[in-house]
Amino acid sequence: MFFRNLTFFRFPTSLAKAFDELDARLEECKLKPVGPSELMSRGFISPFGRDDATMSHRVGDAIWVVLGGEDRLLPGAVVNEELGKRIAALEEKEGRKLGGRARKRLKEDLVMELLPRAFVRPTRTGATLDLQHGFIAVDASSRKSAENVVSELRHALGSFPALPLNAETSARGVLTGWIAGEPLPSGLVLGDECELKDPIDGGAVVKCQRQELLCDEIKKHLESGKQVSKLALILDDHVSFVLGEDLVVRKLKFLDGAVDQLENTDQDGLHAELDARYALMAGELKRLFAVLEPVLKFSAAEA
Repeated sequence: MFFRNLTFFRFPTSLAKAFDELDARLEECKLKPVGPSELMSRGFISPFGRDDATMSHRVGDAIWVVLGGEDRLLPGAVVNEELGKRIAALEEKEGRKLGGRARKRLKEDLVMELLPRAFVRPTRTGATLDLQHGFIAVDASSRKSAENVVSELRHALGSFPALPLNAETSARGVLTGWIAGEPLPSGLVLGDECELKDPIDGGAVVKCQRQELLCDEIKKHLESGKQVSKLALILDDHVSFVLGEDLVVRKLKFLDGAVDQLENTDQDGLHAELDARYALMAGELKRLFAVLEPVLKFSAAEA
């Protein structure tokens, strides 16, 4: 259940009491099976599985929620092939070419006919709220996907003024400074991956993987004017990740230094195991946010 990506949003810490009745609100917005004529369905599910009655899970001031979904898979190639056959048959029967409106109506009817027979793919997207620091981190690298989760949570709560994370300082400038030799915040060290871009539109892009970053090769790219847009980092030998200039954390991985702590916990059953894992993850994300916030000067959401 460990998250692999983090897209952050800020909300006022004064909203902490708004989550006291969270489970009841989420229950009202619970995922319903996708209808035979629907392309998709969205709603909240239990972090412990769709059949569990618990709609959220809280550890201290951290809350874990999951947005579930069901999508009907109806490939465009399948629709277009069948549509072509029907158009050809109808044109031969009527002895004339079908107009645009007739073709559109025929396609709409075909989609409605095929939808009930389409496979259904379940999805789940986790999010964790930190009431102390006033952030929600969604396990998604796509801003649109993350905003969908926040939007559904806003609908469930009635009001939830969460805003996309913003930095008052240039993230690209900070990342470039770190790779150029400026000191990193306590606990952070460079990883072995980065992306450098020419600042002009359409300029060169250099991607480095499994590369020592403090080397002459990287230094030459910096001297030519390139700036860092993505940078791999490691925090306290507990988590590794790639931070982008868009402030999205990708390739999040929990290392042995963190995971080994789970061996010292008593885990009896699925609930206990997931509780221990979430507690570990929430603590590491709290630490990660606290380390990045001062140097990038994350803007707080307005009340």
